[in-house]
Amino acid sequence: MGRWAVSDAIRDRDAAVGGFISPRPLDEYAPRYAKYFSLSRADGILEIRMHADGGPARFSRGLLNAWGQLLADAAADDANEVLILTGTGEAWLAGVDAASFAEPLHEWHPDVVWEQYRDGVALLERLVVDVEVPTIGILNGPGPRQELALLCDITLCADTVTIADGNFQAGSVPGDGLFLALSELLGPKRAAWCVYTGEGIAAHDALAAGLISAVLPTCDLEARSRELAQAILRKPRMARRMTHAVVARHWQRRVVSALREQYAQQLLAAR
Repeated sequence: MGRWAVSDAIRDRDAAVGGFISPRPLDEYAPRYAKYFSLSRADGILEIRMHADGGPARFSRGLLNAWGQLLADAAADDANEVLILTGTGEAWLAGVDAASFAEPLHEWHPDVVWEQYRDGVALLERLVVDVEVPTIGILNGPGPRQELALLCDITLCADTVTIADGNFQAGSVPGDGLFLALSELLGPKRAAWCVYTGEGIAAHDALAAGLISAVLPTCDLEARSRELAQAILRKPRMARRMTHAVVARHWQRRVVSALREQYAQQLLAAR
């Protein structure tokens, strides 16, 4: 059954059965996130690109909040068949927006701490639990919060990237998701070494260690991701969705068993 036939079948079901609430279409939710993301879709492939005024984005509390809400909308949209997640230009994220975190966390109102906890958990839970289609993460350059790309089904990486968790070196606890990804993919001993020493793993070493799927020059990442997405789309719809379910299962177990506790410990230490 083709993509349009699927859409027709869903519309026919909605009309016949009644009571179904239609998800927001892309042209309705894309403008809502335009400050943080450029969204485009062709042949069912939704590309989600972080940006700030058309250039590389910086991590902020606002971006974190937007990610969780966007993933909920994208997951609910049946017209999305493959998701590609990436940054802009030659940076996954161009550092951290210092103004967003200018107030020390120990001075935050408890409701604000709760919002940060909720959004931090939603980032990964919605990616691995709510999204039910194949995902491709592109680490197109350096930047924090690399776990979002690492937890995708396929992770492409620029040859300029070093994967590192800088939380402990900055006096924080590695509870926001990257240590979770590193310990799952590298094993607990090597992940602990990365955290305590601050040593990063260069792209080709990350490939050899099984952290990522492929290393490419930055200029080739976008085209390769689209080739992979198109190849996935040529398979039957149910097969690709159930394959994603199989691939994502270990991440679902890992996130459910560890993320909330680890993120709460990070925020507790900061308080």
